[in-house]
Amino acid sequence: MHINPIGIDPLDNELLRRKKVQLDILRLDEIHPVVSGNKWFKLQYYLIDATEKGYDSLLTFGGAYSNHIVATAYAARQHGFKATGIIRGEAPKIWSPTLLEATTLGMELIFLPRKIFGTLKRNDFPEELEQRFGKHYIIPEGGYGKPGVRGAQEIMDTIKPRYYTHFVAAVGTGTTLTGILQSSKNDQQVVGISAMKNNHGLEAEIRHLYEKPLPERFYLFHDYHFDGFAKYNEALISFINTFYLNSSVPLDFVYTAKMMYGALDLVKKGFFPAGSSILTIHSGGLQGNRSLKEGLLRF
Repeated sequence: MHINPIGIDPLDNELLRRKKVQLDILRLDEIHPVVSGNKWFKLQYYLIDATEKGYDSLLTFGGAYSNHIVATAYAARQHGFKATGIIRGEAPKIWSPTLLEATTLGMELIFLPRKIFGTLKRNDFPEELEQRFGKHYIIPEGGYGKPGVRGAQEIMDTIKPRYYTHFVAAVGTGTTLTGILQSSKNDQQVVGISAMKNNHGLEAEIRHLYEKPLPERFYLFHDYHFDGFAKYNEALISFINTFYLNSSVPLDFVYTAKMMYGALDLVKKGFFPAGSSILTIHSGGLQGNRSLKEGLLRF
């Protein structure tokens, strides 16, 4: 699968100049039109492991607008795997564009009630999964797990030889943020912006992946969810449109817009000292925007 070169775009505005900080955007969203952003990094070692273990089919988990579902469907087809997607919730009367795209790519979709989905999505009960769905190689929701972290660590290789004092990323499962934390240096600070409301168990999940106490240079903010996962208001939509107008960088309202809004708000509040060089991670994936009313976003 061809992966495009990864660029770094500088952001320039009056706030950054006034606060004397540099803020750049790592354009992981540009690496591939379908397996966009951090998705390829998190999937690659699962695919290698599945191949080495002789599996011919993959099974993974996600929602109706999941970037991970579509990325896995595409990657599976490219690498010769059959694919099954376990989708959170009852089957809708009208399928989302994301689900339709996944089926077009050859993925079989199975809908599960949310409570059962929540129990199974991390592959904590492999015997039950095999009993329910047959023998597949399991990729947990969002690529959560050691292979996902291993791939996410390689994100840092794309910025060499540049140096940054801070990294900022949106957080869903915490897999990408853990990879960045593991591969960054002790004098670099890592900031996560949670996309979910009151998900205070997230830090424990990141600690589980990190496999040691989280360092003092790690920060996790829960203040920028806009009332919940995949929730938005007029202010967030306005921010996305204005940001695109000024930078030509498209954001999604589920993850990257909230991350960028949070990063700039932290700049405004003085969280980053003068002289800081900040790299925000555009983790790609605009599937969520397909759920919005047409014309709401100006790109």
